[in-house]
Amino acid sequence: MKTQVQPYLFFGGRCEEALEFYRSAVGAEIQMLMRFDESPKPMPPGVLQPGFESKVMHSSFRIGETELLASDGCDDKSSFRGFSLALGMPTEEEAHRVFNLLSDGGQVQMPLGKTFWSPCYGMLTDRFGIGWMVMVPAEQ
Repeated sequence: MKTQVQPYLFFGGRCEEALEFYRSAVGAEIQMLMRFDESPKPMPPGVLQPGFESKVMHSSFRIGETELLASDGCDDKSSFRGFSLALGMPTEEEAHRVFNLLSDGGQVQMPLGKTFWSPCYGMLTDRFGIGWMVMVPAEQ
């Protein structure tokens, strides 16, 4: 096995909603999903917030060639700071389409536009607090 780094996102009780949102916005494909109450070993008492028994314990999903991991976590606390997911799109049309879908219910930090490194680049935070940098790679 080669060394790799994978994003593991904790959605504080909104994982299933987030997976559905990414499925419709960017074509995410859910590979696996297990709920806490489906685990072969129950969580130790007091670890799981009450009401989280049927929440997502672990999931994996693909966006393009990238596999990401996600969970609800053990409580409704989540914070996404200090990183963004960079999403390369093949065309400006696709970049605009995905940017608009991801920004629905979120906040745009930098509208899509031409930069010195990309013909189409923009930044947003989606409705779940995940930062995205949507771009079309520069011509080589």
